[in-house]
Amino acid sequence: MSQSRRIFTAEFKRDALQLMQREGLSQAELARRLDIDPSTIRKWQRRLESQGEQAFPGKGQLAPLEEENRRLREENARLKMERDILKKVASGKVQERGIVMSS
Repeated sequence: MSQSRRIFTAEFKRDALQLMQREGLSQAELARRLDIDPSTIRKWQRRLESQGEQAFPGKGQLAPLEEENRRLREENARLKMERDILKKVASGKVQERGIVMSS
């Protein structure tokens, strides 16, 4: 039977890494103490080193660059839809006047 996936808060991850540093523990020793896979500890440590304070944004929250990317994608989709609507409106007005447009 497989174990269910455990979820750790950003605070827990930071506290665990601070404990490791403060007490001079190895990743393996910390993993044993917390009953966590050592690769998880390594992943947390790499993420904290590379991303600093934005390392663990939390459940449902995106890192600032990811949030901006999401927002820009939404805006892009909205603008494409507006453009398509304007094209249809312009095409309809041209046809009403009897002008033939070639594509």
